[in-house]
Amino acid sequence: MTRELIWTGFMSLDGVVDSPGSSDEGHPHGGWVFRTPFSAEAYSLKGEELEETSALMFGRRSYEVFAPFWRTSDDHVDYRDLPKYIVSSSLDPAALIDDWGEQTVLRSTDDVAALKQTDGGAVFIHGSAELGRRLAESDLIDRYNLLIFPVLLGGGKRVFPVAGQGERRLVLRASDAYDNGVVKVVYEVARAAR
Repeated sequence: MTRELIWTGFMSLDGVVDSPGSSDEGHPHGGWVFRTPFSAEAYSLKGEELEETSALMFGRRSYEVFAPFWRTSDDHVDYRDLPKYIVSSSLDPAALIDDWGEQTVLRSTDDVAALKQTDGGAVFIHGSAELGRRLAESDLIDRYNLLIFPVLLGGGKRVFPVAGQGERRLVLRASDAYDNGVVKVVYEVARAAR
């Protein structure tokens, strides 16, 4: 049995995942999540995820943004002791943040594929659009947990492959809609029997 690899994140209706929390993240319309009226119910997916998360995975840039903040954040206390995998061909292991649980640098998509063959539970990828797209292109993503926000951004980073991938079928596992216009969708990647 392989470990499930899940990409989770916030997405605009037109598929942009770029800079949901702040314009400091690089997108000219960054911070779009916080311009949507707050509804605690709309974020219930994040609590549900904690129950099945056995490890976290990040690309280098997302790790460098999240690690300093999440390590001390009360909102992310449940992540502190979980194993973390950072996929990067260039990150020096000496640059890893102290006191944030076990952290391992994976150098390639092949290393991620090997990790999926180990014992353990679900591994969640937060942010890391480029990593998510690369892993999807290699058929390593098993599920997408999405909170889709009622905004169109026109351009920016996307997690789904945009060309050359061919058709990929998804199976709806769960969905809900909230009074602030946010929609939760959880899709499993459909695979033919091997």
